Amino acid sequence: MTHRTVRVELGDRSYDILIGPGLIAATAAEITKRLKGRRMAVITDEHVAPLYLDTVMHGLASAGIEAVSAVLPAGEKTKSFDHLIPVCETILGARIERNDAVIALGGGVIGDLTGFAAGIVRRGSRFIQIPTSLLAQVDSSVGGKTGINSPHGKNLIGVFHQPDLVLADTDVLDTLSPREFRAGYAEVAKYGLIDKPDFFEWLENNWQAVFAGGEARIEAVAISCQAKADVVAADERENGQRALLNLGHTFGHALEAATAYDGSRLVHGEGVSIGMVLAHQFSARMNLASPDVASRVEAHLRQVGLPTRIDEIPGSLPPADVLMDAIAQDKKVKGGKLTFILTRGLGQSFVADDVPASEVLSFLEEKHPA
Repeated sequence: MTHRTVRVELGDRSYDILIGPGLIAATAAEITKRLKGRRMAVITDEHVAPLYLDTVMHGLASAGIEAVSAVLPAGEKTKSFDHLIPVCETILGARIERNDAVIALGGGVIGDLTGFAAGIVRRGSRFIQIPTSLLAQVDSSVGGKTGINSPHGKNLIGVFHQPDLVLADTDVLDTLSPREFRAGYAEVAKYGLIDKPDFFEWLENNWQAVFAGGEARIEAVAISCQAKADVVAADERENGQRALLNLGHTFGHALEAATAYDGSRLVHGEGVSIGMVLAHQFSARMNLASPDVASRVEAHLRQVGLPTRIDEIPGSLPPADVLMDAIAQDKKVKGGKLTFILTRGLGQSFVADDVPASEVLSFLEEKHPA
């Protein structure tokens, strides 16, 4: 199978996303092509470490790179100050210097946390992403958003810190549970729903091949990464159109907060799936798009096995007004006014400022299982 390279164009901070099989085994070779450093700190979690940590560490050692590692608990709750501090200490203990690097080996949680640590230690250290989940490969590893969660909401504490390299090894996706792969697929579908209706239609016809692996999977990851790279290059710090990447996330983040980031109840991609359906339904409610579009989106996400309704989240949820509080705390709020990504049709998303809070609350009350 052919490797694909997507370039994120950010001037002297531009970097490559390499996509394809066997890239974890080639970690040291790809790093040494780009960096002169001789020290690395590898941060991973207890699920990923048994699978890939030895391969990465042995490769670095064979290339003459001195590396230390830290293994963290798996799960969304790791994105916290409690784990940020020891990661920073690990990086400092590794004596990381200007040309050295911090490596995130794991899914979105490890990438976000490690990137944040790399962004603040020594006022910014070089950073390499090796994403091991589909969600991380197509979304969180690209674009430089890093951070941790707060009781007030998801990703509210963080910095923009671009990686120097992303290695998206598509072979590792075979080790994901069906639930984890589906959760990542929600972010793939998102790129079609933002502004690529032809891609969404391709996914409707080829999703089974994407799940099976091979060239279709590489194609889906590459198209997704290119879509995000183009947006990031045009609007790195989300002053405008980059906000489109948050389609489904304002509703989704509120639902994640409502479950206290309990991954047994709801993982990020599942929240995004429900959130994207809600965004399309709300757009129809506001007479911006046909209800048929929302039905088509829901039908495809349901077909691949993703949740599409709030009442599919296990356990009880706080009432609609508490969900509204979480939405109001979300980082997409500017000047106290609600900002949502809504749509005028399939693949016709746009940034809607000053959405009436009363309309959102009424909509949530209608959709709430209580």
